[in-house]
Amino acid sequence: MNDSSLSWSLDILRELLAIDSPVGYTEAVADYSMDLLRKLGYEPKLTKKGGVLCCLGGEDAEDGLLISVHLDTIGVMVSQIKSNGRLKMASLGGLTANNADGECVRVHTRTGEVYDGTIQLVNASLHVAGGQVHNATLRTYDTVECVLDENVHSADDVRKLGIEVGDFICLDPRLMITDSGYIKAHFLDDKLCVAIALAYARRLKEENITPKRRLWLHLTVFEEQGHGGAATMPEGVSEILAMDMGCVGEGVTCTEHEVSICVKDSSGPFNYASVSRLIALAKEKGLGYAVDVYGHYSSDGDTAVRTFDVRHALIGPGVYASHGYERSHKDGVQNTFDLLCAYADN
Repeated sequence: MNDSSLSWSLDILRELLAIDSPVGYTEAVADYSMDLLRKLGYEPKLTKKGGVLCCLGGEDAEDGLLISVHLDTIGVMVSQIKSNGRLKMASLGGLTANNADGECVRVHTRTGEVYDGTIQLVNASLHVAGGQVHNATLRTYDTVECVLDENVHSADDVRKLGIEVGDFICLDPRLMITDSGYIKAHFLDDKLCVAIALAYARRLKEENITPKRRLWLHLTVFEEQGHGGAATMPEGVSEILAMDMGCVGEGVTCTEHEVSICVKDSSGPFNYASVSRLIALAKEKGLGYAVDVYGHYSSDGDTAVRTFDVRHALIGPGVYASHGYERSHKDGVQNTFDLLCAYADN
C-alpha cells in the first residue's frame, strides 16, 4: 500500500464512519458501498439481507475466495419513552452502558427526522447527586438514559417529535487520526477493514490485476447479531477470508501496528492450511504480524462454516479497546492490506 492508497483508504474510513449503521439500520451504508464499487468499475448486487455482494474477477471459478467484512456496528435502540422525556435504551450487538455513557448521539426516527442527544447517567449532575453516589453507580441500561437536545419534559413531548420505541440511537464515532499515525474512533470494528477491502478492490482495477482465483467481496450487515455470513455463498467458493479487527490487550501479542492472524476464537480453530499459508506469506513479505487466540470473539467466518462447506481464516489490523473508543494505527492498516494482497492475488 503506497501513500496514495493509504490516504484513500482513510478517506473512505472517514466517509463510512459518517454514515450511522448500527445492526438493523444499514441501508444507507450499503447504498454508499454499492455506489463506490460501481465507480470503481464493478457490478455489486444487494443481498436479500441487505448486504453487498460483488465479484472482483479472477480466474479459477471452482476454487473461489470470498472476502467477508461487515458494515454493521454496535449501537442502541429506544426501548421506552420515559415519563420525564428521557429515553430508555436496549443494546444492539453488545454496546455496553459503560462505553455509551457520556457519548453524543443521533436518534433516527422511522419518518426520517434526526435528533441530537447525549447518553448520561440518570441524575447525572455531580453537584446534585453527590460525588459518592455518582461514582459508585454501576453503569447499566437501567442507570443511564438518552437525554434529547430538545425542549421535552414528558413522553407526549417526545412522541410529538416523531420518536417512538424501536428508533435507532447512534453514537458519534469521534474519528481522530493523530500525527503519530494512530486512528481512534468508535466502530473501527469493522469499518476499518471495510476501507481496507475496498482499497484492495480499487488496486485490482487500477493495476489491472487478474487474481488466480475467482474473488468475491461480501459486505455483510448482521455480523454483530451473529448471522451476517450465514446466508450468501456464491457458487464455486471454497474458502472464506473474514476481515475483522485484531484484538489488543493483556494475554495476546498483537498491537495496533500489526496484522492479526487469528488461529482460534470462541468457536474453535480456523482452517490449518489457510492459517499456515497466511503466516508463511506474512513472514515472506516481512510484514508486522501476530498470531493469537481470541477467547471472546466470533466473526462472519464462524457463521459461514456452520452453513457452508468452506475453509475459513481471519485477519485484521490490531484494534485496542474493542467495542469502546477503539484505537488502531496506520501500520496495522498497511500490514493488513499487504497480507490481503499477498493472499488474495494468488
